[in-house]
Amino acid sequence: MALILHIDTALQQANVGIADDGIPLVNIQNEDQYSHAAFVQPAIQEALRQSNMSIDSIDAVGVTAGPGSYTGLRVAMASAKGLCYALNKPLLAVNTLEVMAAAAIEKFPGFDLYCPMIDARRNEVYTSLYTSSLEVSMPVTALILEKTSFEKALANATVLYFGNGSIKFKNTIEPHAKAFFEEVAYDGAHLAKCLLKSFKHNDFQDLAYAEPLYVKDFYLGK
Repeated sequence: MALILHIDTALQQANVGIADDGIPLVNIQNEDQYSHAAFVQPAIQEALRQSNMSIDSIDAVGVTAGPGSYTGLRVAMASAKGLCYALNKPLLAVNTLEVMAAAAIEKFPGFDLYCPMIDARRNEVYTSLYTSSLEVSMPVTALILEKTSFEKALANATVLYFGNGSIKFKNTIEPHAKAFFEEVAYDGAHLAKCLLKSFKHNDFQDLAYAEPLYVKDFYLGK
């Protein structure tokens, strides 16, 4: 049995909850992206209350490390690292795009490739490609979208595009018989499954060096 507390504030919808061997016991959500920082700690306490558990019973703490909102990524990582230091528990970190892909594969099976896209402003997205078995086909990248983007992939495979950045590509690409677009949202259940896989592989983060996956450099304004 692996009890994992998850903290996800990467995108607009935040998730905080507890899962037992990848099965959510409780998942609390927040839809206001600008209040994620204030949401996390009360949500952790509420998740513990609803699951009738003490914080000491948790086996690990997991986060979506990015890509995503720079502020949101820092909120989750700082909260998780603080708990791990205090409780002497391991830290897990999964890629936001992988969790998105897991949700899409479950909801829309049958495509050759799955392409999650997170809006990175202007005509740029954070993206990657996954197979139907959630294997990485293209690593995470910050991509400026063009009509020829994913030309090689579409020559040989059906591709499902989704996420809040996919509308940009839909408006950029010429209609293509192998390009499909759908709305997909992940939740605590998809995150829990991805974190459990990392836990079973002992894929723990070094608390001293763990950082969000920004993809692009982050700059603080003056």
